[in-house]
Amino acid sequence: MITSTEETALSKGQTQPKKRGVTARIVHKAWGYTEMKVAATVFIALALLTVFGPLLIDASATKMNVANKFLPPIFMEGGKLPHFFGTDQLGRDLLLRSLVGLRNAFAIGVTSVIGIFVLGCAIGIYAGYRGGWTDVILMRLTDVQMSIPVVILAITILGMSRPSPATIITVLVLASWPVYARVSRGVTLAERQKEYVRAAKILGASDLRIMVRHIAPSVLPPIAFVAVLDVARMMIFEAIFGFIGIGIQPPTPTFGTIISAGTQYLLNAWWITIVPGILLALGLGSLNLMGGVLERARNHILQGGE
Repeated sequence: MITSTEETALSKGQTQPKKRGVTARIVHKAWGYTEMKVAATVFIALALLTVFGPLLIDASATKMNVANKFLPPIFMEGGKLPHFFGTDQLGRDLLLRSLVGLRNAFAIGVTSVIGIFVLGCAIGIYAGYRGGWTDVILMRLTDVQMSIPVVILAITILGMSRPSPATIITVLVLASWPVYARVSRGVTLAERQKEYVRAAKILGASDLRIMVRHIAPSVLPPIAFVAVLDVARMMIFEAIFGFIGIGIQPPTPTFGTIISAGTQYLLNAWWITIVPGILLALGLGSLNLMGGVLERARNHILQGGE
């Protein structure tokens, strides 16, 4: 027989700190790896470059100057300041355009993952908690959505409207939420049977409070660190959309449009493709490395390590 004091402890005192403690221990463990420090340093450096780089470079990312077209990087013969990594076919500074493209990719990637996380977890938690026909209908909807390839969905939606950051984010959210819904539903099915949830019900907590206050924190550890990897995946999709012409439209720089234009000049102006490619690789590599280390730390902690 559970007493009132024990019910209160179960619902308020014991469970939540433990969940927060697991997440904190995972992050602390991950930070102990050298790879995590290196990846975080690279990521922070790139983020700072995207913010302050355009302010420090005395050039324009969109203004054309054909007199300076195809200037090579500063370390090659013919290069000149302020175009440290050369110019493109229209005389625009390549480093500046790449930094703006990286900033757009970061912004779209992070915003998309936030939207995917909120929508997917909300649907998964609700389906798992309610059960019955609600669960069946939402999971069948999830199956249907998962069967639609991202690029096909993007061509359908972006082809009918002018592509913009908002529409690209919408496409990425609509295409990617089912994975989060399935994971969060599985966690919810396990958590709703536990004592602290039953104690909360006995104490009169509403279904919404139980889902938000008690179950949602349990969903966080298995999904939050995967979200870091998904930021990189969203950045790749943003670049793909720009490369095939359904991304953010010129003159706004994006990795896809810069690399797509540069493929025509690989023999005599290779830097147009290589410079944004290197920045994109550094951004994706740092995110993937951080996500991988966090996942390794999570597995270590959940297996009883410290």
